[in-house]
Amino acid sequence: ESDEFSLLNTNTRTCPVLRSQMDAELAKKIYGRVPVLIDDALGEQGNPWGIKFMRMFDMSNDSHLFFDEPASDRLPLYEAKLIHHYDHRWATYDADGSSRDLSLTEKQDPGFKVMPRYWVDRKEVETRLKAQGWNRKWLMGWRDICRSTDERTVIATTVPIVAIGHTMPIFFSSKGLSQQVCFLGNWQTLALDFCARNKIGGTHLTYSYLKQFPFLPPSAYDSTAIDFIQPRVLELTYTNHDLQPWALDLCYDGPPFRFDPERRAQLKAELDAYYTNLYGLNRDELRYILDPSDLMGPDYPSETFRVLKNNEIRQFGEYRTQRLVLEAWDRLFGG
Repeated sequence: ESDEFSLLNTNTRTCPVLRSQMDAELAKKIYGRVPVLIDDALGEQGNPWGIKFMRMFDMSNDSHLFFDEPASDRLPLYEAKLIHHYDHRWATYDADGSSRDLSLTEKQDPGFKVMPRYWVDRKEVETRLKAQGWNRKWLMGWRDICRSTDERTVIATTVPIVAIGHTMPIFFSSKGLSQQVCFLGNWQTLALDFCARNKIGGTHLTYSYLKQFPFLPPSAYDSTAIDFIQPRVLELTYTNHDLQPWALDLCYDGPPFRFDPERRAQLKAELDAYYTNLYGLNRDELRYILDPSDLMGPDYPSETFRVLKNNEIRQFGEYRTQRLVLEAWDRLFGG
């Protein structure tokens, strides 16, 4: 059993919270094939993505650097609540200091910018990024605040160069750009989220949890995989002029893509099906990840995306993600 602990929690060798036999079998299969993000015991070899993490500004300790008003030499201060999957414009602040989700009309305006609560001197941001050796005009980060019972647990995206509070840690990879795009896509997948849900006990996606998640290694992405993943991730992320440097780095010089919820659901489903296959899972295992009761019957003692399922049934009259992902699987890999 200690061997299984070291397989599932390579660094801490602790037992994850597995609700059922099938959860355990599936986790063992994934971890048997896919390495953890960072294996501390292996040094540089144990960090195939060359990942470095950064917390840019602490919302308490650095508050003396925050301004209430914008200015030409200040950048907005981003917080985790402002982002979602492939979306750096999920929420915004209003003049009264309250935050709210953006409306579809706002999202469909490629010039609409999120309003932050605070601003930070541009030089302060540039100095901190320079210290990391980062010279791109965009960043990638994730939401630190999360729960295994939320609609989704792991949430990450690309953002423009902005100041970022500690609730949204950022990450840098030493790999090539096309591989980094695939890496960002991996963060959003149902397969990874399934593993995260079996690990996270509290409300923070900390470095120690993250390092023990199974991320596909750079070698998983051949030219065929990159050709499939990159245009979809680009279309999902590039919906606003702010991220033009990201689009240009990916050799795309067209306008931002229209924020179309139906089209986005389709693209995400195709990516989910594709990554599930890269993880080495089959259609039944994908069905289980989407909804254990679909495969094992209504009394099976496990749940993965129950909140997502219930929310979608309320909103669309069906578990839309399940249908779209399985349809995408059947198109790509046969039923």
